[in-house]
Amino acid sequence: MNEMVRDLAAPEVDSPQLESPKVASLELAGPEVTPAPTLPRYTPLAQALHWVTALLAFAILPIAWVMQAMSRGPQREALVTIHKSLGVTILALIAIRMLWRAGHPAPAASGRHGVFLRVAAEAGHWLLYAIFIVMPVSGYILSAAGGHTVPFFGLVDLPALPDNRALSEAARFVHNTTSWAVYALVATHIGAAAWHVAVFRDGTLERMLPAQDAAGH
Repeated sequence: MNEMVRDLAAPEVDSPQLESPKVASLELAGPEVTPAPTLPRYTPLAQALHWVTALLAFAILPIAWVMQAMSRGPQREALVTIHKSLGVTILALIAIRMLWRAGHPAPAASGRHGVFLRVAAEAGHWLLYAIFIVMPVSGYILSAAGGHTVPFFGLVDLPALPDNRALSEAARFVHNTTSWAVYALVATHIGAAAWHVAVFRDGTLERMLPAQDAAGH
């Protein structure tokens, strides 16, 4: 009887409760991250032309730096031929890109940005097109009007121009001056792309990348 009284008088102790697996998994998952919006993409051909042009641009610039520092000789002439050939290739790719874009406009950009940013981005793209036309054209005139051939990877030579030293020197000035604009525009383009990825997270870069399926392929 006394044992029954002691049991009834003993304080009630809460039994430990197991945490819900669902709640635990939510706590481990951490804060929810909002994924970047899915935007319409450029066509596969436009994407390919963009990245091939970018690779050639990154190749032609250091070649120009190296060949300018070299003395005349077979090695320098080989680099000059490669430099000229890459310039002609870039010019052809830009022409194809502009023709393709005339019939396939750029996909809609993110609506999260104001008019100024959208206009600046569009202007930057067209300035890049213009620069990558002016550079190879001025380079061609520089060589062709200065008594030099313009070989294309040793396969064919572009038609020469009548010897005109004044025209050649004017083209040299344009070519050398425009090269600084290339550095500035390319750096701005890369910086803007990085900003869209790291800060805006608006899916802008993905527009120029191939689409992936649900498995990430």
